Amino acid sequence: MNTVIPTDITLDQTTGYLVIHWSDQRVCRYPVSNLRLACPCAECRGGHENMGRQSDPKNLLDLIPLREYHAERVEMVGNYALQFFWDDGHHAGIYTWDFLYRLCPPEDSHDE
Repeated sequence: MNTVIPTDITLDQTTGYLVIHWSDQRVCRYPVSNLRLACPCAECRGGHENMGRQSDPKNLLDLIPLREYHAERVEMVGNYALQFFWDDGHHAGIYTWDFLYRLCPPEDSHDE
């Protein structure tokens, strides 16, 4: 398991990015709509047989949303994950630190 943990988490509703500063000094900017498509819950994965790393997206930025998603809010789940409450009513996915760290988009892919 990854021992890197977030030191700061910001959901920027204006730009549509979740920004996480990690304890190893890495800073990751996640497009919120792409995070919605990467939801790790059994329903979004198509069943329990599709759970786990083998079904994780290889590159978060390869996911092409058909619409823009918004996170109405994000809550901590214990000391190990985030739970998003999406504008489409979905909120079952638990995004662990390990999952989010592995999904970190390449630094040179930012729109800024």
